Amino acid sequence: MALTWPPEIELLRELVATPSVSGDEEAVARLVESAARANGLAVTRDEFSVTVTVPGKSPGPTLAMISHLDVVPPGEGWTRDPFRPSLEGNRLYGRGSGDAKASVAAMVGAAEDLVEGGGPVRGRLLVILGYGEETKNTTMPKAVAKAGTIDAAVVGEPTNLNFAIAQRGLMMVDLVAHGDQRHAGYAGDEGQFANAITELARDLTRLGTLFQGRKHPILGLTTVTPTMIEGGIGRNITPPVAQAILDVRSTPSWTHAELAEEMRRVLGSEVRVASDRLIPCETPPGSRLLELAASIRPESKRFGSPTCSDWVFVHQCDAFKCGPGTSRRSHTPDEYVDLHEVSEARTFFRQLAERYLA
Repeated sequence: MALTWPPEIELLRELVATPSVSGDEEAVARLVESAARANGLAVTRDEFSVTVTVPGKSPGPTLAMISHLDVVPPGEGWTRDPFRPSLEGNRLYGRGSGDAKASVAAMVGAAEDLVEGGGPVRGRLLVILGYGEETKNTTMPKAVAKAGTIDAAVVGEPTNLNFAIAQRGLMMVDLVAHGDQRHAGYAGDEGQFANAITELARDLTRLGTLFQGRKHPILGLTTVTPTMIEGGIGRNITPPVAQAILDVRSTPSWTHAELAEEMRRVLGSEVRVASDRLIPCETPPGSRLLELAASIRPESKRFGSPTCSDWVFVHQCDAFKCGPGTSRRSHTPDEYVDLHEVSEARTFFRQLAERYLA
């Protein structure tokens, strides 16, 4: 006798079995659209997202549930086929099972349950599922703009159904040191001379003391991590240029403009900001959405998340990040999600929508 799984698990299996590496999401978008329509949901699919709309009986606020349909490439080290969902015990293995197709399945299921229950008392629920979130080409900014006013949002990412009430931002910086090119044999000659590698190294040793003055109560200090370095044009030539790429994980205690200004003040090398669009986020004080979430799941912990997400594009809203799955399993071989979390998430998302739109 074949096992019968809850509908959110069946949908998740289909989602995982449909490869959707960033930039190639059309098949999975069509799958979600078809599944939503088959269950009586109003759904639109365009170049920005698949969006489900559940209108209320009277005017009111808009609650958005946001996640993404793309996944990172499988990579190496798998002991299973990454795109053949494998159910083993209480876990489902496969690329995207936790990040973030489990949230997608639970959110679509919650919308179905809301419709079956008669719909929201007021306002509307939107389930916005974007593309390209794992890259710089995320479509979520345009999907959100097209959706109109959003008052509150839940961002579906793997948190083991705990509540991420703050999220680090990301700023990418090129740190460029300049020096004098000459024959290395004459590097010890008297007179003014700068070796770009030595200049860069001096600044790299200063990174650990940057941004010490402002500690965020949840996320702690802003961190600066060199991730790549290059320099030199020959083994017997002093380098005219040396460069490091810095990964700056910011907190709401600093704006990205302030971080750049502080680096330029302290460091001798040239500071070039390559990307600063992923700003840090936090749930506003007195959040009604978080209060309701905590009343539904008092066992859920509150924490600060080190990873970025589409929260950036609804940061002005009453929002937090929450979903089934374990963040540390994201992007890894043999990624998995615990099935009970997916089903619990469906119930939680539905109850949250009912209460917020009551």
